[in-house]
Amino acid sequence: MEKEMISIIKDTVRAIANGELSSETLVRQTFEKCSAREGDIHAFLELYESSALEEARAVDQADKTDRDAKPLLGVPIAIKDNILVSGHIASAASHMLETYYASYDATVIQRLRKAGAIIIGRTNMDEFAMGSSTENSAFGVTKNPHDLSRIPGGSSGGSAAAVAAGECMGALGSDTGGSIRQPAALCGVVGLKPTYGAVSRHGLIAMASSLDVIGPITKTVADAEIMFNVIKGKDSLDSTTVERDAVFEKPIKEIRIGIPKEYFGAGLNAEVKQAVESTLEKLKTKSYQLKAISLPHTDYALPCYYIIMPAEVSANLSRFDGIRYGFSEQSDDLLDVYMKSRRNGFGDEVRRRVLLGTYILSAGYYDAYYIKAQQVRSLIKRDFEKAFEEVDVIASPTTPTPAFKFGEKSNDPIEMYLSDIYTVSANLAGIPALSVPCGVSSEGLPIGIQFMGRWLEENTLFQVGKKCEEVMTY
Repeated sequence: MEKEMISIIKDTVRAIANGELSSETLVRQTFEKCSAREGDIHAFLELYESSALEEARAVDQADKTDRDAKPLLGVPIAIKDNILVSGHIASAASHMLETYYASYDATVIQRLRKAGAIIIGRTNMDEFAMGSSTENSAFGVTKNPHDLSRIPGGSSGGSAAAVAAGECMGALGSDTGGSIRQPAALCGVVGLKPTYGAVSRHGLIAMASSLDVIGPITKTVADAEIMFNVIKGKDSLDSTTVERDAVFEKPIKEIRIGIPKEYFGAGLNAEVKQAVESTLEKLKTKSYQLKAISLPHTDYALPCYYIIMPAEVSANLSRFDGIRYGFSEQSDDLLDVYMKSRRNGFGDEVRRRVLLGTYILSAGYYDAYYIKAQQVRSLIKRDFEKAFEEVDVIASPTTPTPAFKFGEKSNDPIEMYLSDIYTVSANLAGIPALSVPCGVSSEGLPIGIQFMGRWLEENTLFQVGKKCEEVMTY
């Protein structure tokens, strides 16, 4: 049976603008929900109760005649802990920055505020966004609201869990290799990784600068679209941002969905495969065209990513030296300050990636590893360019399995890294990708389907994602 997914955010804004609901009441109810659930889930590292209620009261007292200019009027939004919110701690879930207060708002925060959003708190994450389970946070794990014995995904696990648990109406995350889409899939919500350059990274604590993207996590595709339209756009403070092309939109009957054979082979959980394939067949009945395609360099995507990413991590995290800002271990010897501060300020996974990246960039290995990986990255991008000559959207599972249990993969880094096997290619190529819930496992765990689109064609992904919501039957 078909169903049309409403926009929770749009309905809420309409109610606030019409005086049917006060923003203060909504925000108070949100904090009450957090109070009831946070003891179990731990999605937030900090709630901004005082400032959020003050902002909500200001919304209620303000003239609402310009409500069309404020598509997030009075809506409670959560922020991943690596995005700067002025006057609040931005720790990236690390002891290295646990006392660092942001001195300015990130560009995306400025745009959220301009749209009327109420920032209610910062969410937990894997330290410096390095992880796939939110087990790497220096401040405790976040639990999956669907099963407290299981991980919520990562690194934006706190944002995904908060949305899934109803603790906010939307959240921002960052995605370097799947860190929005993977937790969104595992928590049963919607997650968008925009085109690289579509959203400003000014005010994002960098992990890997050629891969990082900020994007929304929401309950519905329509809500993700609203949030994306608020935060997108060129920014003079981020030279990688681009002016957007004209909106691309085709009639449904003309949209061709590519099914890459490389994403449906060994390692894919049978229930995930069945849910994704069933969803695609349902889309086929709604006049979408399905076409088998090949992305021949897919097998090289994960090893390519785990060379480029740690190399950039090593460069970006070199600024955390115990001298300029952040955690510092005192000593009479400068080198000792560096070594002790980084040893005790960074967690195991961060140190692992810094060491790997430093090795990759060292004399004698730069050409053999980093340059070679960049060449492979070009081949992966070319695969997508060729595929998009034949199709408009590429579909795949978002994750190889439903959410796994805590500790199941934490002692095996390679097994953990495989959680990103279907998501890293979109980051390497810079294309947009959207994860939408498409079913549940026999244990009641959410399953997500991923749609990847041409550069700057998020609108096509939203069109397909909304149709996917309509055909869902669980």
